[in-house]
Amino acid sequence: MDYFSYRKNKLYAEGLSVERLADELGTPLYIYSERTLKRHFKVFDSAFKKVPHLVCYSIKANSNIAVVNTFVNEGSGFDIVSGGELYRAMKAGAHPSSIVFSGVGKTAEEMGCAIREGILLFNVESGEELRQLDAVAGRLGKKASFAIRVNPDVDPKTHPYISTGLKKNKFGIAREEAIKEYVYAKNNLTNLIPLGIDTHIGSQLTQVGPFVDALKKTKRLVRTLRKEGIDIKYLDVGGGLGITYEGEKPPAPDKYAKAVIRETAGLDVTLIFEPGRVLVGNAGILVTRVLYTKKTPQKNFIIVDAGMNDLLRPGLYGSYHAIEPVQRGRGGAVITADVVGPICETGDFIARDREMEEAVGGDLLAVKSAGAYGYTMSSNYNSRLRAAEVMVRGREYFVIKKRESYADLVRGEVIPPVKTAVKSKKRG
Repeated sequence: MDYFSYRKNKLYAEGLSVERLADELGTPLYIYSERTLKRHFKVFDSAFKKVPHLVCYSIKANSNIAVVNTFVNEGSGFDIVSGGELYRAMKAGAHPSSIVFSGVGKTAEEMGCAIREGILLFNVESGEELRQLDAVAGRLGKKASFAIRVNPDVDPKTHPYISTGLKKNKFGIAREEAIKEYVYAKNNLTNLIPLGIDTHIGSQLTQVGPFVDALKKTKRLVRTLRKEGIDIKYLDVGGGLGITYEGEKPPAPDKYAKAVIRETAGLDVTLIFEPGRVLVGNAGILVTRVLYTKKTPQKNFIIVDAGMNDLLRPGLYGSYHAIEPVQRGRGGAVITADVVGPICETGDFIARDREMEEAVGGDLLAVKSAGAYGYTMSSNYNSRLRAAEVMVRGREYFVIKKRESYADLVRGEVIPPVKTAVKSKKRG
């Protein structure tokens, strides 16, 4: 459930007219509902209230520090994948002891920053990374806690680009190799503490089955490691629970929770979850204004001021986002059209062959389910200014990211001085 709704055919974000926000702040514009963010977190967190657990919001889904701070205030932990996300988490007020550091390519510098902050644990993805972590902790004279991300080789039934738990994926390591690395760390890497096991099979999952399959394999590993004298205290089951974009029916958090709790009963571990999309996806919209319409013998085009630099998912994944008029009920004819942006790429589209009400220049459109992997994946391609972001709270709004200026585009860039050629003297 979200708090975007129509009142007298005008779209509202909580208590504010989307049209008013667009007129005052310009477009393209990302709008987030604080009430929706809080509701989604509470629903997910309360589903696991019967067991020890820590919900670690996955910052990569939406990294604006106002969004992160909203979850801080709800008691969330955080899943990070870079030093920049660590910085954002700390700026937003996160407690380092509730942070887990994931990702296949952590640098020594990033490891050092996280160790000095005192994060909960590192989710390690290779033997070389494990040894690097030990070396960095040793140089700092500290101990670092870790979990190994174990690849369960489970098909998550999702888009191949966001599948992470198959043998052919770059993430994690195989079970037998993981056992060897845990034992090696216990006996040889004196600056590390084996604290947990991590598994993550993909994103936008719409079935409980793949989660259960992964857990069945992972809990056997917990018992095997304990026989080796390695006391596993945390089981990080990752994120990946999907949302509805176009008719999908992902399991509700309580149904997901029942399956996870049932499969992990008796393990005596604290469960860690890394939800991202399920918390923020439907808490945000992207508002764009129609610039022109265009008809060819083959197609109808609705050209808008938001491009693939603002919302990459349709061009990258072919992903579906519902598009609704900010002012509906005008009685326009229903047409089939491509909704496209100003970028010089054929892949610059928000929708293809979409049945929708005919639009005219100046109309506002709302791209739904844009709170996750929207602004966070945006860019300055074609030297386009990135959009503004606004948070709505009841009848108030707060600009949480100013629209960029042309000066922002070249900030940090330098033109080297022109070298003057030295003329040689002729000898006579």
